[in-house]
Amino acid sequence: MRIPAGLRDRLLRSPRWRGGAALLAGALPALAFPAPSLWWFAYVSLVPWLLLIRTAGTGRRAALDGWLGGAGYLLAVHHWLLPSLHVFLVVLAALLGLLWAPWGLLVSRLLGGTPSPAGVVAALVVVPSGWLMIELVRSWEGLGGPWGLLGASQWQVPAALRVASVGGVWLVSLLVLVVNTAVALLLAASGARTVAAAGIVVCALAVGATGIWAPEPEQSGVARIAVVQPGVIDGPHSIERRFARSEQLTRALAGRRLDLVVWGESSVGKDLARRPDLAARIAKLSREVGADVLVNVDARQTDASGRTGIFKSAVLVGPDGPTGERYDKMRLVPFGEYVPARSALGWATSLGRAAGEDRLRGTRQVLMSVPAPTAPGLPTGTGAGQHRLRIGPLVCFESAFPDMSRRLTRDGAQLLIAQSSTSSFQHGWAPEQHASLGALRAAESGRPMVHATLTGISTVYDARGRRVGAPLGKDASRSAVFDVPLARGTTLYVRLGDWPVHGALGVLAVFCTYQGTRSFRRRTRVQPVGATAPAGRP
Repeated sequence: MRIPAGLRDRLLRSPRWRGGAALLAGALPALAFPAPSLWWFAYVSLVPWLLLIRTAGTGRRAALDGWLGGAGYLLAVHHWLLPSLHVFLVVLAALLGLLWAPWGLLVSRLLGGTPSPAGVVAALVVVPSGWLMIELVRSWEGLGGPWGLLGASQWQVPAALRVASVGGVWLVSLLVLVVNTAVALLLAASGARTVAAAGIVVCALAVGATGIWAPEPEQSGVARIAVVQPGVIDGPHSIERRFARSEQLTRALAGRRLDLVVWGESSVGKDLARRPDLAARIAKLSREVGADVLVNVDARQTDASGRTGIFKSAVLVGPDGPTGERYDKMRLVPFGEYVPARSALGWATSLGRAAGEDRLRGTRQVLMSVPAPTAPGLPTGTGAGQHRLRIGPLVCFESAFPDMSRRLTRDGAQLLIAQSSTSSFQHGWAPEQHASLGALRAAESGRPMVHATLTGISTVYDARGRRVGAPLGKDASRSAVFDVPLARGTTLYVRLGDWPVHGALGVLAVFCTYQGTRSFRRRTRVQPVGATAPAGRP
């Protein structure tokens, strides 16, 4: 049903109706992410929001539309946090939504009215660059980290993963924004259609060219990795029961000729240095299956520098016990693992499941190594030879940070491993969203990635971001063995880093300089010849 033009105009002039429309329009892109995974919708999901801002009429209204839409976007993408943060999630969305207020002004200025061909080109470049700056700022760990970046919605699209290998998730976001902006111009400005359509064609050609010339990783062997997922275990003594279930599942892997067994985040609830009995039980498992076991300790521990507190640590255990290789999680989840400015915001712990005590951070990323084959044709299993497989561990939402997997790859990691637990959000979209991030990190780095969880979804991706084998779903309590193709070679993203972000910064700097210079010239324009001079002046 088509809304009559008069009624539509009255609704758009109503602050209440317009505000609700902005919230809804901003929330639409969430449908492109898992679990709905309507990846194609990402390319038009911002169009209603862009068209709404275009009709703002004033800068104040455009900024408000941007702010409310940004809040709607964050609420929709992070809705699964509501049971933990309650009303505080709304407060956070309202505060972080302010990042989109300047973007609203940018959209209104570049898409409003009847843009010239040059104005259309500027819109196709500047509007996406502005969005990318928002993604960059909110990717800071203290603001929640890079969760829900628009480019991450394309995790299952092979062409988008090839683009990610060139410019990371940032370049994918940029291309998605260009298409959205072009579609909005096609619908709203008849005089801009030729240039807008040309912009879409250029994007398609660029993606096609990337698929042809961008370097691809070359297979360099196979590692046999087992993932142990104990499943949802609640109630009294859940930590001990989870450990026992993980033991049972690991013991059943004996004889599978493995290279590594991976447990999920917080799979061990006691410091192995203070509980040698637990360390001995895991070491026995290592001897039985013939492979090292990578566990994750969530307990009060002491690190190498003497700090004592609660760490989340990836710990490698071999046949003789812990090997001494340990990685302490560096980037913590705000409110889930620490409360920012606890003296001022500590009250948040009374509203939801915010951390009662701040976890301590690790100080550096760590590479670990296990005996494994590194060349095609070698038999799998720890006893196959003297080769070492270098693994790069990440913990929980660290897999959302492109720079961490890039750093591990540059340091020599052959296999990326993320240990995770989303058991608190088992009935929301979090497990699917989290698991999908592994595809992007694998494609960006050109290295396979194992995503191992306590309660699902556990999955594995090859060096191109394609799934290896079948994932372990949220209802599974079992183990699985994956023959993971290893790879060699370096992607352009690993070599060049976040160059799309730097390019977007340059675009915005040029645009702001141009607009500032133009405004200054208008104010200082020479008085026209023949104009009457003010009284008392020659």
